[in-house]
Amino acid sequence: MKKNPVKSALREGQPQIGTWLSLGDITATRMLARVGFPWLTVDLEHSPIDWNQAATLFGVIADAGCVPLARVPEGRHDHIKRVLDAGAHGIIVPMVNTVQQAREAIAAAKYPPTGNRSVGGATHALNFDASAGEYFAKANDEILVVLQTESPEGVENADEIYSLEGVDAIFVGPNDLRAQMRGTDGLDPTTEQIEAMLGRILEAGQKAGTPVGLHVQTIDDVNERVEQGWQFLAIASELKMMLTQAQSLVADLNLTSETGDLARY
Repeated sequence: MKKNPVKSALREGQPQIGTWLSLGDITATRMLARVGFPWLTVDLEHSPIDWNQAATLFGVIADAGCVPLARVPEGRHDHIKRVLDAGAHGIIVPMVNTVQQAREAIAAAKYPPTGNRSVGGATHALNFDASAGEYFAKANDEILVVLQTESPEGVENADEIYSLEGVDAIFVGPNDLRAQMRGTDGLDPTTEQIEAMLGRILEAGQKAGTPVGLHVQTIDDVNERVEQGWQFLAIASELKMMLTQAQSLVADLNLTSETGDLARY
């Protein structure tokens, strides 16, 4: 059975930098899986990708020698079970605010006696180049479990959550963290307030010995965050890469656009 090199590298303290998939396009995914990213995450939380598309994407990523991950819509047992049975090599679970939510997500990703994942499926073993029996015996060691900290409540519970057995990494969604930190006046927190909160997350991860990471947009951002000690980083997305390049070409050609600012994608 294939090993999960991303999980191994994170355990050894090596930064792992991948990107996000939100288009659901098979050809684009096949290409991107071969450019050198160690992992690609299929986003099932904020994209229209359906379960069948996701299973196909996991397969083409794994066949290319890249690690397919899935961000589930929510940390429910059925969501986690379904992406893993479809062949994802790991999960990213959004909005983990409490210790109980963290425990439930971890348990759903692990077969008994460690967790309560039910036994079934077929493509999971196929994506690990294993027999079903071998997969059932070894999956607990290879599935990557990443929990997202995206709220002040999650930060308050960080020490406990990050110390749980089975948490392989923590991931911050900066947009949701910023939104969750808004005051009653509806105003966004300042950059200084955001950085202070990120500092608390990084400190909690280092204290627990759990790698932490976040979503960034540029190479400079990646280098800065790695220097600070962040390890699991996503740079942009395939959609963002396409739009950024297209917008650059349009600007260089002095063309006009009436579609508005797409930079947020």
